Amino acid sequence: MTAKIIILDFGSQYTQLIARRLRELNVYCEIHPFSKTIDLDESVKGIILSGSPFSVKDESALQVNLDAFIGKVPVLGVCYGAQYIAQKLGGDVVRSDHREYGKAMMSIDRTKDDLLHGLGSHTQVWMSHGDTIKVLPDSFEIIAHTDSIPVAAYRSKEGAYAKPIYCIQFHPEVTHSLEGKALLKNFVTDVCNCPCDWTPASYVEQSVAELKEKIGDDSVVLGLSGGVDSSVAAMLLHRAIGDRLKCIFIDNGLLRKDEFEEVLVSYEGLGLNVKGVRANDEFLDELTDVSDPETKRKIIGRVFIEVFDKEAKQLDNIKWLGQGTIYPDVIESVSVHGPSVTIKSHHNVGGLPAKLNLQIVEPLRMLFKDEVRRVGAELGLPNYILSRHPFPGPGLAIRVLGAITREKVRLCQEADHIYINILKESGWYDKVWQAGAILLPVQSVGVMGDERTYEFTIALRSVNSVDGMTAEWSKLPHEILAQISSEIINKVKGINRVVYDISTKPPATIEWE
Repeated sequence: MTAKIIILDFGSQYTQLIARRLRELNVYCEIHPFSKTIDLDESVKGIILSGSPFSVKDESALQVNLDAFIGKVPVLGVCYGAQYIAQKLGGDVVRSDHREYGKAMMSIDRTKDDLLHGLGSHTQVWMSHGDTIKVLPDSFEIIAHTDSIPVAAYRSKEGAYAKPIYCIQFHPEVTHSLEGKALLKNFVTDVCNCPCDWTPASYVEQSVAELKEKIGDDSVVLGLSGGVDSSVAAMLLHRAIGDRLKCIFIDNGLLRKDEFEEVLVSYEGLGLNVKGVRANDEFLDELTDVSDPETKRKIIGRVFIEVFDKEAKQLDNIKWLGQGTIYPDVIESVSVHGPSVTIKSHHNVGGLPAKLNLQIVEPLRMLFKDEVRRVGAELGLPNYILSRHPFPGPGLAIRVLGAITREKVRLCQEADHIYINILKESGWYDKVWQAGAILLPVQSVGVMGDERTYEFTIALRSVNSVDGMTAEWSKLPHEILAQISSEIINKVKGINRVVYDISTKPPATIEWE
């Protein structure tokens, strides 16, 4: 049973960062909604209460049953968590005269404390809260302060509880808290005695054993996309059940240029049982002249189910549907107030398990994107698969903005092919996280030779990210952009203008639709 830290999510924008910092320490952790009942078995070594956009003084403040874990395992309250614990255990929390936000210098009062040892006596931290702890509960003591906040960090006194309680009014998970990662390491190792042994190798070993037990002698069907997530999921399942994994790769006519053939070739030699299915016409016929992005997704999802269902029914003893779901998908599907708002519906094909009467198996559901790649490397997947950029489930349907036609798809494929090849040739492909060409529903006047043209515009998108949750636009060299623009305009008849997208996520998304 893997040792773990539970993070209770009260809606903070930084909750995932806490998990990422712990994973970077090779500590396994899970994010749960604050309202979820925790099963305190021996694997749970500690609990972290996240921050929140809410105030503990609000009538609708988020509530958690502290009695379920206080004193039973070590606890760390962060911002809202710290204020909630203080108020619930008899202290006094008041609204601040002004919001305490930004960098602050924290002075440590107990430098040898388990949570704070090894940190500088004065260290920069990041504040983001509107409430302040005015009076601590009995049996608690201050261990750090700032010039404006008397209670920057506090803890339960020795012996007051069977397991210690620590609380901080700053965010250790953000990089602006310069020694925040060291503080988190102190908490998990010295306070919680949680081992830092959760590595790709240990994940593979544990996952294979669990998959063997879960699936038994049954067979699994998995829809491959050629991307990192589905490929790593397939390799994990193959390691566990061998030839009883059946993979289906469907060409929906919306892949990149020559991608269907290239993906099938890339799986040769890996031992995977892959069947390629050409279904271009089924998808493109349904999508012709469809403009609304959500309608596009729904059509693609429905046709995918129809094609996949037809192929899967030709297989014997299939009891499970394998999916490449990863942890951000899982987290985003459960908000602190229940199911989150649907931003895009293409992450999973919703009707497939019910239509096929299959159980779902998701080998990667607890991994972040970068962790998926490390597990893939541990499984021996070649770099040309692991280094592939993410590609949206609906493919070029959401990169051809506006009405879909076969000709527009072809234009987008040709432009994208030039773009990606130049990135690879110049060494920039592996320096960016995701790149792609978007065909805009905009035509403009151009001049080629002595001829006037009235053709489409291509927008180039390239971003740098770790897991896709946030992204910065890539600073591609001007000479590379000039080369890409020149080749697209000269070689793709129908495009006479190229622009570059310099939007970050948030507020923009990586894809345009």
